[in-house]
Amino acid sequence: MIHKPVLTKEVLEYLDVKPDENIVDGTVGQAGHTLLILEKNKPSGRVLGIDKDAGQIENAQKATSDYKNRVVLINDSYVNIASIIEEEHFRPVNGILLDLGYSSWQLEESGKGFSFAKNEALDMRYSLQNTLTAEVIVNEYPEEKLKNILEEYGEEKFAKQIARKIVEQRKIKKIHSTFELVSIIEMAVPAKFYHERIHRATRTFQALRIAVNDELGNLAAFLPKALSVLAPKGRLVIISFHSLEDRIVKNYFKEKEKEGILHIITKKPILPSGQEVLENPRSRSAKLRAIVKT
Repeated sequence: MIHKPVLTKEVLEYLDVKPDENIVDGTVGQAGHTLLILEKNKPSGRVLGIDKDAGQIENAQKATSDYKNRVVLINDSYVNIASIIEEEHFRPVNGILLDLGYSSWQLEESGKGFSFAKNEALDMRYSLQNTLTAEVIVNEYPEEKLKNILEEYGEEKFAKQIARKIVEQRKIKKIHSTFELVSIIEMAVPAKFYHERIHRATRTFQALRIAVNDELGNLAAFLPKALSVLAPKGRLVIISFHSLEDRIVKNYFKEKEKEGILHIITKKPILPSGQEVLENPRSRSAKLRAIVKT
């Protein structure tokens, strides 16, 4: 499965990569964006690629093997960007990219239960050092907490019904697999909503993935650190995929612009073109925001 990086033209435009600059790719994945950046910052610019998922670091190593001397790949969370930059003496930092989408590889090949279309264990961890799995949440969290996760992180209108059905079913038998969870969601969601544009399990799976990996907490913690390590006139570009992430980014940028610390260069979020959405349906919910540090 080839992962298509999203908004590639726009990423290069707003990162404004120049020869010999140092760029951090905080979610390197399969190095789709990194390879484009390496073409722009040659001859001696470097990329520091970070990813929580060890499998993705292996994928990135293969993809960037021609650029070994200009790429540093670190298996860690982007939330630790400041300490990673210190340890790797990676300065100055002229630009940072954070693409918050998970990749086709994670959905199709990681075997971690990210997709409701494959029958896999309910894991959903990016990092295996994390002890919290989707299976733990589904089988052990109280009904009210489950409902809150589905409402808050999935914006799921049937959160109450789904949480109740999960609790009811797990009393009969522990829920281990993605397909078991999907069938419970199908019992809970009224049949007339089966034909909506997005699959009825989408929001529940999104909510569990966000909860397992503390995605919103990590993003909020990352933003001030990213700003602190950026060189003056350095750019920060963030691609988010749902309204919760986008809101955190938008509000933080607005607040810091008022303080005179940064200048927002995307007055409205940049969206993929109709053509890109046709070619890569997963890009449809992508929103890009960018700032320059003053």
